[in-house]
Amino acid sequence: MYNMDNSKNNQGLASHTVRGEISRVVYANDEGTYSVLRVKDTSGQEHVVVGNISGAFEGQNIEATGKLETHKEFGRQLRAEHFRFTLPSTREGIVKYLSSGMIEGIGPKYAECIVEHFGEKTLDILDNYSIRLKEVPGIGKKRAAMISAAWKEQSAKRDIFIFLQGLGISSLFCQKLYKEYGDQAAQVVKNNPYQLADEIDGIGFLMADRIASSLGIAGDAAIRLAAGAIYTMNQLTTSGHCCYPAEEFVLKCAETLKVDSDHAQYGIDEALKQRLLILEHDMYYPRNLFKAESELPGHLLRLISIKRHSGQRLLKVPAAPNLQLSDEQLSAVERAGHSPVSIITGGPGVGKTTVVGEIVRRAKAAGLKIYLAAPTGRAAKRMSESTGFSARTLHRMLKWEPAEKSFAYNQFHPLTCDLLIVDEVSMLDLSLALCLFRAIKAGTTVILVGDADQLPSVGPGNVFHCMLQSKLFLVTHLNKIFRQGEGSHIIFNAHRVNHGQMPENTPKQQDLSDFYWIEQEDPERVADIILRMQSERIPQRFNFHPVRDIQVLTPMNRGLVGTATLNQTLQEKLNPGHKPQFKSGDKVFKSGDKVMQITNNYDKNVFNGDMGRIGNIDMKEKQFSVYFDNRAVSYEFTETDQLSLAYAITIHKSQGSEFPVVIMPMLNQHYMMLQRNLLYTGMTRARQLLILVGSQKAIGMAVRNSRLEPRYSRLLERLTEYRQEQQ
Repeated sequence: MYNMDNSKNNQGLASHTVRGEISRVVYANDEGTYSVLRVKDTSGQEHVVVGNISGAFEGQNIEATGKLETHKEFGRQLRAEHFRFTLPSTREGIVKYLSSGMIEGIGPKYAECIVEHFGEKTLDILDNYSIRLKEVPGIGKKRAAMISAAWKEQSAKRDIFIFLQGLGISSLFCQKLYKEYGDQAAQVVKNNPYQLADEIDGIGFLMADRIASSLGIAGDAAIRLAAGAIYTMNQLTTSGHCCYPAEEFVLKCAETLKVDSDHAQYGIDEALKQRLLILEHDMYYPRNLFKAESELPGHLLRLISIKRHSGQRLLKVPAAPNLQLSDEQLSAVERAGHSPVSIITGGPGVGKTTVVGEIVRRAKAAGLKIYLAAPTGRAAKRMSESTGFSARTLHRMLKWEPAEKSFAYNQFHPLTCDLLIVDEVSMLDLSLALCLFRAIKAGTTVILVGDADQLPSVGPGNVFHCMLQSKLFLVTHLNKIFRQGEGSHIIFNAHRVNHGQMPENTPKQQDLSDFYWIEQEDPERVADIILRMQSERIPQRFNFHPVRDIQVLTPMNRGLVGTATLNQTLQEKLNPGHKPQFKSGDKVFKSGDKVMQITNNYDKNVFNGDMGRIGNIDMKEKQFSVYFDNRAVSYEFTETDQLSLAYAITIHKSQGSEFPVVIMPMLNQHYMMLQRNLLYTGMTRARQLLILVGSQKAIGMAVRNSRLEPRYSRLLERLTEYRQEQQ
């Protein structure tokens, strides 16, 4: 019986269920994740059902549960939170269902003929006696076979989707699961729902845990406890940890799994048995990071212990006649000739670029084969522009091979350069550092350049700091400010912040400056200031392009001045109109949008932090292209979880990049993130103009907070052990 149920959930909010036949698919978006349906119950009443519903066809029966709402334009409708399809049972419904185009070989004409012949038994015939289709006038042997095969494929997919949706899996993830596992999707989920967290983008432990609960897997099941331990460790690595103290880790696992410590320890022990976790010195590691941390020191020692290296030839090349270097700059250049591995560190404007340029000039004169690299595309591009020598990202230099799922250059096939200079080394996480140093052959001269006071790497580890503290490497600290002299208020104020002093605003009598601090605390007014600054005031007064040149950097994703809200308002203002566009979840992507890759995709050769613009959108093929520095990369609509709008990005995501103009809000509501190195990193991203928007209190809080959150790692201890062995 079809009706409208009304019940109350635990929170006392009304939940409604509509059961009936889909009389019309009013709208279905091109990626197949959102539909507007008219559903007729047996009393003849029509209901409007909307939501993330895929695979809806006229004539199908649907049972949808959700909340009633009143749309200002379309009136009363049910926003479905859960739904399941059932097959039609009336002749009219079966005709509509078969006429929908879902079954190859059946259009409206043949649908009428088949139902006319078999009546209400039609679907049973298609399921079990499809050979009888030849009885229908006009359907020959070939068409009958085509219809039979298409029906079986659709039936298998429909049954799988019904099963998956019954577990609370959204239509979007049903499609991902079916694409990954095909007809085995339901069986894979039944066997081990926690497997999905490792293999399907967007499905983490929490979603897998909900699915497991729907399957009746107990809260203290070994498979759940072990998966929870791995999930807890993965969460800790996203905070930068390579390992975690044993006692604290047990408590973290217990909190995640909502079990007692004994059960949490049991899950950890199961993960240890499977070698997914490693225990050493009372610290738990994920297996891959334990291997990386254990292996990396050996490669570093191999490089620094060599007696002869290519850079020694630099010592024979005289200094450029017109180049004036400070004593510390000259020391940095000469150390490239004296040591196989040397480090150059310092803040903005202290001449790191000048030093690197002089080393490259001498290396060319000495006939050395030179490689320049940086962790991000923007940093590599900046390096190319400043030296006049081609630089690449580390991933492209090491040459990722998708088929092998590894880099082409490694310890067995090393890079062939004589001199390697790597910029923005503070961004190197443990895993990428290992891949880099594996691929450097002994005898290569390596120069590492970075700012030790910036934020640490987004990925796990604190490699640059550990190398600096190990005393194994020759380090040059550049301190004297050169760039733009005293005229640069950006550099002046960045160094003030780095030394624990408040930035100074531009004097009011000064006409144009490169630094402005607009004091404001109210989030709504700050959001409005950012919108007007980027869209009108800065382009008009300073002649910068509002999208290409101006970047908003904010401490957080959430809130009125977080990336999520700002991206939506900036998109509407900076990329208006009815351009080709599509919706993915609650996000709209338009042709021309500024976007950022937020995960490494080695197959596409795009990496976390790469920024580009959306080009062509193909609604028919459900694909679109993104241009990264004039290189077009193709995406399917279902891959949008790899991208985010990038009109506003977090300061963490800006590492390794520079922008002509930066607008940066810094408010009291950001108090959890207000640290000196965060403010300093954001300020040093601005090349020509920095607009700081925030209160004295918030910025003062950031300036005073120099305490760094601990990142658990034993890399420094391992490097120290190597140093002691040398002595």
